Amino acid sequence: MQAKYRNTVEFQVSGDYALFSDPVTRVGGEKFSYQIPTYEAMKGILQSVYWKPTFVWIIDEMRVMKRIQTETKAVRPVGYNGGNELSYYTYLKDVSYQVRAHFEWNENRPELAGDRNENKHHNIAKRMIARGGRRDIFLGTRECQGYVEPCDFASGAGAYSPKPGEASMELAFGFMYHGITYADEAVLKEDKGKMTVRFWRPVMRDGLVVFPRPEECTEKRHIHAMAVKEFPDKKFSGLGEFDGEGDAG
Repeated sequence: MQAKYRNTVEFQVSGDYALFSDPVTRVGGEKFSYQIPTYEAMKGILQSVYWKPTFVWIIDEMRVMKRIQTETKAVRPVGYNGGNELSYYTYLKDVSYQVRAHFEWNENRPELAGDRNENKHHNIAKRMIARGGRRDIFLGTRECQGYVEPCDFASGAGAYSPKPGEASMELAFGFMYHGITYADEAVLKEDKGKMTVRFWRPVMRDGLVVFPRPEECTEKRHIHAMAVKEFPDKKFSGLGEFDGEGDAG
């Protein structure tokens, strides 16, 4: 396990079903879930719990608490030309993950430097985790409702934790989508002013998945040029509606 940061948060997210599909096959056709969540999916869940453009969530590691199993369902999505089509979607079933993450200041937002109060944001994030998040939690797609609660990341035995006397288990998942780097979160000079899609080759060891930082992903592709999104001056001034002061949420 990685060392904890001062502003680390730990939570467990669970649900009856999940669908972490490859973006390449997500548009139309029959969707099939990855065996584990993507970095981007875990980041999206944490952003639904609490987010401001002042900082960027970094997902450090994840524990797979329940055995990986799938279930195929027949669905009738709306076709591009109208009407319904019959498709088969393959979901993950009965999922639960422990997640450890921390946040870092978004250096692409110097206008929000006055809002860089680590204790404030850390305390709000922990409070929102205890409440189950500010917004609805979805496990990859909207029909898969998720539930968030605080946890001790190292607590409890997962489905892939070795029992006494058992050998360590390692499982590789091959080439997999990691996430998207938008212009307003780009760190590397080569990614500035671009939308970048990242890939990696995850390996789970005894149920633990350690994520590389976005800028550490060497397998990536620049999709197109992209400008940094601008916000109204007052909306994220540090005193606005998204501060969460006074337990607002």
